[in-house]
Amino acid sequence: MDKKLFDLGIPILGICYGMQLTAFMLGGKVKAGKKREYGPAQITIINKSSKIFAGLKKTQDTWMSHGDSVTKLPRGFLKIASSNNCPIAGMADEKRKIYSLQFHPEVLHTTNGNKILTNFIKITGIKKSWSTENFIEESVKNIRKQIGNDRAVCGFSGGVDSAVAATIVHRAIGKNLTCIYVDTGLMRENETVELKKIFKTYMKMNLRIVYAEKEFLEKLKGITDPEKKRKVIGEVFIRIFEKEAKKLPRTKWLVQGTLYTDAVSSGVSSGGKNTAVIKSHHNVGGLPEKIGFKLIEPLRDLYKYEVRKIGDKLNLPKKIVYRTPFPGPGLGIRIIGEVTKEKLKILRQADAIVCSEIEQSGENSTQHFAVLPTIRSVGVQGDARSYGYPIIIRSFTTNDFLTVQWAFLSHKLLAKISTRITNEVKGINRVVYDITSKPPGTIEWE
Repeated sequence: MDKKLFDLGIPILGICYGMQLTAFMLGGKVKAGKKREYGPAQITIINKSSKIFAGLKKTQDTWMSHGDSVTKLPRGFLKIASSNNCPIAGMADEKRKIYSLQFHPEVLHTTNGNKILTNFIKITGIKKSWSTENFIEESVKNIRKQIGNDRAVCGFSGGVDSAVAATIVHRAIGKNLTCIYVDTGLMRENETVELKKIFKTYMKMNLRIVYAEKEFLEKLKGITDPEKKRKVIGEVFIRIFEKEAKKLPRTKWLVQGTLYTDAVSSGVSSGGKNTAVIKSHHNVGGLPEKIGFKLIEPLRDLYKYEVRKIGDKLNLPKKIVYRTPFPGPGLGIRIIGEVTKEKLKILRQADAIVCSEIEQSGENSTQHFAVLPTIRSVGVQGDARSYGYPIIIRSFTTNDFLTVQWAFLSHKLLAKISTRITNEVKGINRVVYDITSKPPGTIEWE
């Protein structure tokens, strides 16, 4: 980054690493903290006169994700916030309108994050221009110009991301779009049957269903590394799309429902520069180097909650817009270690119980699923020794999927799920509940 940016006379907001970078480039100091902060953290506003904190109380619940901290302020800056583990959790040069925050105001779990961002927008004098209507209109116009008379295929999963992406592209090119759903054999229980119903009822587009369990399981045989799994799955998807596209003349484009969070986790920023790889999403970092398509990703700069707003505006049914998310690699990344038919059967049954019980309970959970690890332990079932796997339940709340808070499910509900799984799913003798937020964990258990 060019230091001259700070001399342009424009308002600047640095968040997390952005704060550390601002401090470093302007003569401050950044060091590894004695204690790290991942997840919830309460800050104390030291300077309430700072415009970035206008209208806020002295203490605020925020979300942190850092190991390094600013230890010395740059010249002209004042400390405006602190936390127990981070003495300088915010700094500002009010005269130059440069603000920096160690916490994340852009995520749901910072209680008044939107207020802070709104305050910054007021400081800039910028007028709001983005809307779902404008986004849809501009996307359709740009895609129509980009694709022209060519054909496109869309990797359709039945989730909101691919459904919204497909609907936008369909508005642009109509019958020249064909959606392709691939049954990988790594799907949830009755996933393909449910998808057929959803598509036939609500989506007025061309759909092809490809059954490819054999191809995926053969390629995954013997593979235990999660990153390698994702890359293998990503490549098999692409080769299937390429094969199907050859049946459709002039098909040069592949539509994907890639989101901003997918790109970030995969180590690819919106500007194309590499960042730290958390996990390679099959449709981003998991793509092979050479593919026979040009990509169309209309949702790449959006969060999940924004995509859902657009889905509502497109009049997609709630059944699609608010469907429980399911990753493209499916159960392949929820089985720790090698993927086998036996393990898929176990996990599919357990996952169906977890999902049905949580959804029927009405308790607050944005996403929920089961995970099958490699470890086994001794249990007692039917007055006899058993040596079975545990099932890990993952349930959380979020709106952006960039950060998540584990869901506070009732003991009664958890007990019911545990009893059902250990009684009904052969090979399982324990059920455990994951109470880790993101960060420090990730959404998936791989």
